[in-house]
Formats: sequence, structure tokens, C-alpha cells
Amino acid sequence: MREILGRRRRHRPRRKESSAQLDAALICATARKWPVLPGAGLAAGAASGGRGCACPDPECAVPGAHPFDPGLLAATTDARMVRWWWTNRPTAPVVLATGGQAPCALSLPAVAGARALTALDGMGLRLGPVVATPTRWSLLVAPYTLERLGELLHAQDLVPSSLRFHGEGGYLVLPPSEVGTGQVRWERAPEAGNDVVWLPDVESVLDALVEASNSAPDGGSRLTY
Repeated sequence: MREILGRRRRHRPRRKESSAQLDAALICATARKWPVLPGAGLAAGAASGGRGCACPDPECAVPGAHPFDPGLLAATTDARMVRWWWTNRPTAPVVLATGGQAPCALSLPAVAGARALTALDGMGLRLGPVVATPTRWSLLVAPYTLERLGELLHAQDLVPSSLRFHGEGGYLVLPPSEVGTGQVRWERAPEAGNDVVWLPDVESVLDALVEASNSAPDGGSRLTY
């Protein structure tokens, strides 16, 4: 009997383990209702030293950290589509399509991002999730329209080129993706157990981000993600 059971266990097909990227994509799509899609990712062999993008552009400015195939318009909250994508490409970056009902974001060089968070904490402002790469930090904010963003920027004396805006029609790579500049991680993760993620209004954080970007060494004008 033991031999029979042993043979049954040996011949039982193993359940395919899900990847960390698939798990993260499913949480975004199904629990939070954030539309996602797989990013271009890194070229084969990139993990062994190269950081080239898997897209056809040999001079890609943001290796791995952008949509390619499928395009951004394919972003979805459908669990079946998400499972299919990441079953076929388990290490693909998780790309959030920003705007609409999904979060928007503001990103700035990493040094300036750390400075801005310190300033915002000192003001007692409640912040939402913060995404970090070795070169840039991104603060997730409540959805905003281009019209409202334009009004807010018009009121600023100087808006540095290193400060970037991820609104309607934009995207942001989420943890635990791996891109050309390194690992994407949560500097401040969404609160555990909450499907509805609280997000600050863009106006409440804009001044601090502009000031931090203007005063940071190496204004971050290089197109690094």
C-alpha cells in the first residue's frame, strides 16, 4: 500500500508556482482595481551584467521600464488576462496604467525624493504609497486631470525638468519589478489588508516636490527611470 501511495505521489503533476510579479499584478488588478500590463522587461542575459531592454530599440532610455507588447491601451483588471500574461512571462515588470480611476503619480530623482518625504513628514502630511528605484522615487497620488495639473504648475515659479508627472495616458512600474536601473521596491508600501488604497491630493504634495527637485544636486535631467 505504501508503495502504491508513493507512486501516486511521484506521478501527481506539480502545481505551477506563481511568480512574485504575478501575485503583485493580481493584487493590483483584482483587489485594488488598478489596470496593469506587463512591461518590456530586460533582454536575455541582462541579469548577468547587462541592463539592455527587451524592446527592439538598442538605445532605449528606460530599459525594461515601459510597455511594449502589449501596448499601454491593453492594461486591464481582468484576472484571466493577467494570469495569462505572467504565466507566459513570469518575470515581466508590473506596469500600472495611471489616471482615470487608477492612481496618478509624481516622480523625482531619488535624492530629491528622500528630501521631499522628510519635508512632508515634518509637515505632518499623510502620504500614500511611494515607489522607489535606485535613481527615482514616485509618490502615488489621487487621480488628477491634465487641466487641474496645468493650473497647479502655472502657479509655480519654476518647475524643474527632473520632476515628472504620471497622469492620464501615463504609466508607472510597480514592485517587485526588475528594470534597467535595478530593483523596484516600496519605500512606503500600501497599508496591508486594505483593498482601497488611500492617496493624497496632488496639490498637497506638489510644493514640497518642486522645492526638493530644485534644490537637489544633479537635477536629474537624465532620462532615468
